[in-house]
Amino acid sequence: MILGLPKKTLMIIGVVAAVVVIYALGQKGQADAQGSPTGCKVSVTADVLNARETAAGNGKVVGKYLRGAEFDAQPVVQNGFRKIADGKWVADSFVTPVSGAKC
Repeated sequence: MILGLPKKTLMIIGVVAAVVVIYALGQKGQADAQGSPTGCKVSVTADVLNARETAAGNGKVVGKYLRGAEFDAQPVVQNGFRKIADGKWVADSFVTPVSGAKC
């Protein structure tokens, strides 16, 4: 007996606790896109993606993302560029919404 409980009871409690933790972690992974403030989350498909300060190819580069990077975005597309934040746009053709995203 441990803590005044039979070993079998402690084992059952441990298994139930493990199942709850695994379930909670699985739900967190599924809710990532919905957890985005906008519900829109995208993944980079280019080797390197420039973020620009305007929705134009000649806008000043204000950041870079590598292939596979995931980040929150806005559901706004203008001139082929997706808004990801104020003063930050990326070419929409080089990002794809992650599973469950509402872009």
